[in-house]
Amino acid sequence: MTDSLFHVADASEWEAARALGRYERSTRGLSLAEVGFIHLSTAEQWPGVLERYYADHHGDLVLLTIDPSRVGPEIRWEPAQPEADELFPHLYGGLDAGAVTDARPLSR
Repeated sequence: MTDSLFHVADASEWEAARALGRYERSTRGLSLAEVGFIHLSTAEQWPGVLERYYADHHGDLVLLTIDPSRVGPEIRWEPAQPEADELFPHLYGGLDAGAVTDARPLSR
């Protein structure tokens, strides 16, 4: 099993989630309720996610480091797109703030 998983988050959305104790954003601009899962990445994958989906983001971003052993909902390894070979971890439920072991600012 992977030691840590990662999620690129808007810093203000992460701060709001910390106050509630639960993070429910799937990806940039979309909620868990809209998508059905939270997009996660491995250490090798998150830089590509940052480049592809957040290059034009105007605001502060943080990289959430997640301990999979502290995550209650199921994590499924699935292709990001139906025709893709690369598998990404998808969290099928809300992310408890206690599962996040680090939230470091990202600079671009």
